[in-house]
Amino acid sequence: MNAAIIFVLLVVLMLTGMPISISLGLTVLTFLFTMTDVPVQSVALKLFTGIEKFEIMAIPFFILAGNFLTHGGVARRMIRFATSMIGHWHGGLGLAGVMACALFAAVSGSSPATVVAIGSVILPAMVKQGFPNKFGAGILTTSGSLGILIPPSIAMVMFSVSTNVSVGSMFIAGIVPGIALAIALGTTTWYIARKNDYPRMPKATWGERFVAFKDSIWGLMLIVVVMGGIYSGIFTPTEAAAMAAVYAFIVAVFVYKDMPLKKVPKVLLDSASMSAMLLYIITNAVLFSFLMTSENIPQAMADWMINQGFGPIAFLLVVNILLLLAGNVMEPSSIILILAPILFPVAVKLGINPIHFGILIVVNMEVGMCHPPVGLNLYVASGITKMGISELTMAVMPWLLTMLAFLGVVTYVPALTLWLPRLLGMTV
Repeated sequence: MNAAIIFVLLVVLMLTGMPISISLGLTVLTFLFTMTDVPVQSVALKLFTGIEKFEIMAIPFFILAGNFLTHGGVARRMIRFATSMIGHWHGGLGLAGVMACALFAAVSGSSPATVVAIGSVILPAMVKQGFPNKFGAGILTTSGSLGILIPPSIAMVMFSVSTNVSVGSMFIAGIVPGIALAIALGTTTWYIARKNDYPRMPKATWGERFVAFKDSIWGLMLIVVVMGGIYSGIFTPTEAAAMAAVYAFIVAVFVYKDMPLKKVPKVLLDSASMSAMLLYIITNAVLFSFLMTSENIPQAMADWMINQGFGPIAFLLVVNILLLLAGNVMEPSSIILILAPILFPVAVKLGINPIHFGILIVVNMEVGMCHPPVGLNLYVASGITKMGISELTMAVMPWLLTMLAFLGVVTYVPALTLWLPRLLGMTV
């Protein structure tokens, strides 16, 4: 009964157009002060202790690193490298877009940043070369979502904060699924391009490829700094995020010299603004999680599902449907922070691996970013392509169906997620 009251209250507040963070906070406070005897002091204490986790510090640093790279010339150099490698295949520039998104995702941690950085450079080039606008838009909208699956990923940090799962294990577990999804999206791109005989680029010589690689090496080295540092134990994921921000600043300002020093304050301000917004959502989501736990809602849900005879297969199907539906009305950070603490205990009780479950949630978030009405990547791509949301929705359909098929594979083939962490001797 209490669970129904909480969720009805939350939905009603969200339907009024109130921001999700405020809806969460008001739901918790209204319920706690009218229907329970929880002292005000414990609520205030939870607000502070909830965001006291060291891992949360990774979020502002990864946002800052992504902003430095987006404003610098890293994306342009990665596109040039990707084009030199696979530009001569069917749909060459489109395939280069997928590859460039995958590479940029591995240094930015953000999907919208990936769409903006890669899309603003490669889409005009594709149109100029004779590709239909909707073809390029479909590729960039969906491939940009790799930003939250290929580590480092802000969405993974949020899942780890919500469930106390290791951030490092999540990052390592995201590598193979991230590469697999990039290959799947690239295959879809190649098939459509071959079927419609879209333009190909002249094959680059190995000398040209080496020059392009040498030019982009400073950006690509960020992957080594972050992932190498975490796995070798030199620093924690949070320290890796701080290193990434410093490294991205040095590369953008002093190595590539694409960003003048006078632009740095604006980048810092934009990053601080986005970080503050996310931390405010996290604070209220922590309160919501506290309310759920104090009312024993996750435990009750777990018991009910087990009593109904739900096994892992049925439960994962229900989770996918629930998350895809939530993706229609909420953005990823809110979904993870609200639903992960509720669903996670049920998954653990059913014997589902916590890391596998985390990656499954992240892949669902990817799909949610590419379909209306609140798909963030759609709106970002719409701004770049000047296409309407309904037109863009039709354009992304072949790649979106590919992503849904991939979601099915990730859901029921946990080895895809867990193989690499186990190979590296991580506890998962």
